[in-house]
Amino acid sequence: MIGAMAMPANFQYRDVFIKGYPQHERFDAFRLKHPAMDYGRRAKIFSPFDALKGFSEAVAAKEVMYEFKRELGEEDMEELSRKLNILHNLTYNGRMARANRIMVTVSYFVPCTDRDHEAFGYRGQYVNLTGICWKVDSEVTHTITVGSTTLRITDIVDIQSEQEIDGEGIFDYSWEAVS
Repeated sequence: MIGAMAMPANFQYRDVFIKGYPQHERFDAFRLKHPAMDYGRRAKIFSPFDALKGFSEAVAAKEVMYEFKRELGEEDMEELSRKLNILHNLTYNGRMARANRIMVTVSYFVPCTDRDHEAFGYRGQYVNLTGICWKVDSEVTHTITVGSTTLRITDIVDIQSEQEIDGEGIFDYSWEAVS
């Protein structure tokens, strides 16, 4: 029998099949010339092959959920403007920015950049960026520089900071008393 079926009478490899797998002595010439392969290398031979390079990444990119850009209300706009003004006062030149080194987390909108996605051009994602605020320019370029990234102020929805001044949070500190 071959496996589960009967062996045909005229099977041309009958004698080879009856002999079975080759048996080699521990130190015979064949075994010395062809040592057994370790299981790690043997498994590598049968590892999956990615015939469509980048296909799995493209499928994963389609699964990203994009949303419409939120419009801030009047109170939220005033609060964001107040925080940007505080950061501007703490980083109005390079020396002040290096001296204060204000660590902030900025939440901002990033539009979809995948031209093949249905959200391209009108939806995106909200991303958080944490780093040192180096510059706030709300007059000319309308940008804020956090770490090495420059963001447009119109894309920002929130700014948070864990740093404290005199025991209070940087955005909770009464700046009127200092002025």
